[in-house]
Amino acid sequence: MSVSGKKILIAVSGGIAAYKIHFLIRDFVKKGADVQVIMTPDAENFVTKLSLSTLSKKPVYIDFYNENGTWNSHVELALWADLIIVAPCTANTLAKITHGMCDNLVIATYMSAKCPVFIAPAMDLDMYQHPSTRQNLEMAEDFGHFIIPAENGELASGLIGQGRMAEPETIIKRVEEFFDQEIQNKTLAGKTVLITAGPTYEAIDPVRFIGNHSSGKMGFSLAEEAVKRGAKVILVSGPTSQTAEDKNIDVHKVTSAKEMLEKVFQFYDNVDIAIASAAVADYAPKEVAKEKIKKNDESLIIELVKNPDILKTMGEKKTHQFLVGFALETQNEEENAKGKLEKKNLDMIVLNSLRDEGAGFKNDTNKIKIFTKTEKKEFALKAKDEVAKDIFNFVESQLLK
Repeated sequence: MSVSGKKILIAVSGGIAAYKIHFLIRDFVKKGADVQVIMTPDAENFVTKLSLSTLSKKPVYIDFYNENGTWNSHVELALWADLIIVAPCTANTLAKITHGMCDNLVIATYMSAKCPVFIAPAMDLDMYQHPSTRQNLEMAEDFGHFIIPAENGELASGLIGQGRMAEPETIIKRVEEFFDQEIQNKTLAGKTVLITAGPTYEAIDPVRFIGNHSSGKMGFSLAEEAVKRGAKVILVSGPTSQTAEDKNIDVHKVTSAKEMLEKVFQFYDNVDIAIASAAVADYAPKEVAKEKIKKNDESLIIELVKNPDILKTMGEKKTHQFLVGFALETQNEEENAKGKLEKKNLDMIVLNSLRDEGAGFKNDTNKIKIFTKTEKKEFALKAKDEVAKDIFNFVESQLLK
């Protein structure tokens, strides 16, 4: 079953349709899902924590704090979930979702979530058709959420029309379809991907270093895309403010080129795909001062020595790995990229040019060309998340050859 083993967080808001949640919880549990329920304070006017807790086999949370003063962490609840369903979602809760009005545990949990969110609205027909509701539903879809439309039928007001919350079996079917599609999209399932990201910092003294402007955005986008495709992802990152959104990414922080080299080769033998997107410093100070260097003279000479060439070493030790390198160039771009492809025994290289506006370090966008020994493909300027998709689409096309 596609929901078996999935962690589903059901957020119940205060509408008469809340009575249907009992059937939704029961059926999810029967199908092997792990269900956790949270409620808005108003929801308790329609259903009890006891009945929902009995069906879900877990405590139901409604407040930030228990009577004994312990905290119900909305952050932990959000990170636990593979998927959130807001059902019923009243007009009030929908407005809070779309406008960030964080005044209860449900909204705080929602705003901390990194997983897919499904919304099953339920309200009277005039409320459902009101321009503000229609706009809020469109906004929720723009956020990337999935709307399970209200159905036609008799409403609590006695009117007949659209506004009834979708039936539990409809909600479950939509969720199962989502997980089924997710499985189909797992094109890298069973593969292990190693990615390097960010800069390296080479110490001069305890407070100074040699580095570069790499933000790590491209490497982290690649890691997020790989894990979406079902890969086991190991991300070795130099100093960066980037964080991995997906909890399934195994992040290892390093500082210097030597540390990155050591960490990479802890895993390299057992990976299927390795992508070296880190901007590794080519040189490091020969001697690192133990104390802060004082500004005593008009000039300062620092002797530099070559850092280990991580990518070249990966190419030399390559056995079965599909190895991808990056080249950031300012002149003779294609010639230099092709030379790097050959010299470092790469299967593929991604070229960025600092002469292309919007490409390179720090930007949220990138413009790339991809080379293999026999192919060249050029891409338009795109967001780095989209560039990551292009790169993995190309990698997968090569693996199928």
